[in-house]
Amino acid sequence: MTDWESDKNPGWGAEPVSAASRSAGDRPESSRDWKLIEKLVMSLQSEQRKSRRWGIFFKLLTFIYLFAILLLLKFPLGESLQSAVGDHTALIEITGTIAADELASADNIVGSLRRAFEDPEAKAVILRINSGGGSPVQSGYVYDEIVRLRNEYPDKKVYAVISDIGASGAYYIAAAADEIYADKASLVGSIGVVAGGFGFTGTMDKLGVERRLYTAGENKAFLDPFSPENPEEVTFWKDVLETTHRQFIEQVRAGRGDRLADDERLFSGLVWTGEQALELGLVDGLGSSSYVAREIVGYKELVDYSSRRSPFENLIDQLGVSVGSGFASQLIESRLELR
Repeated sequence: MTDWESDKNPGWGAEPVSAASRSAGDRPESSRDWKLIEKLVMSLQSEQRKSRRWGIFFKLLTFIYLFAILLLLKFPLGESLQSAVGDHTALIEITGTIAADELASADNIVGSLRRAFEDPEAKAVILRINSGGGSPVQSGYVYDEIVRLRNEYPDKKVYAVISDIGASGAYYIAAAADEIYADKASLVGSIGVVAGGFGFTGTMDKLGVERRLYTAGENKAFLDPFSPENPEEVTFWKDVLETTHRQFIEQVRAGRGDRLADDERLFSGLVWTGEQALELGLVDGLGSSSYVAREIVGYKELVDYSSRRSPFENLIDQLGVSVGSGFASQLIESRLELR
């Protein structure tokens, strides 16, 4: 018998191992490997799907956010007037510092005044004031416009109502109204002018800092805070303040007339409570905006004509974008203000 035949014969030697037998023997380990690979692939596919879903979600969220900002910029909520049916009393808010770059700027207030006077259903105008003052120029613009509109619309009266405070430049504006009202605890008056700044020369000397300033014009560095104070410049600046104060007094006298008490302290810069202001003739009565609209004007429905910041502008302010520039301007600049 040949070797080949002995191999074929099961009776002789070990039984031969077929290919199928060898494959069956390796199957358990191979199956586990394939399952691990399959789990890995499925896991990767699941992560990719999740990543795509989150990507779509954040892109959609960004689109909605940008669309909302554009919508608010195009149609600011603050500029829309309250819907009113029939006759009413117009309300204009004067809040915060009166300055060109503030909400209580002459442009904003004058625009609101014109809208209120031009509306035939607005039977009177109330200026609700809560301000410590600001720029004499801005206050003067508003004062002059109130006088002009009162002459153009003689049947439409203007009432100033002071809430917490109506001082200096804010009172300057109020003096143009037909009548002024306040709460008994309101702060009223402060008819004066102030300009302030800082001097850094002593600090510079201690730090060894030398000021190098080059000008063309002998007064171009007028009241420079980093240079020693010049007595002649101080005298000149006081004359400017006195002139502005005189203008302020003249406008108050023109607006209030003989209602003012004969008291030399009125124009000293002092501030008074509402009760004291009533005795001094700075106000005509005690009451709120609602009281004036209801009892004095006779139309209790108040419609706000005030200019407002858009929600987007409010968001920017809340983020503190203007904090640095505001602090720097207050620290270095010498501003002329009615307060």
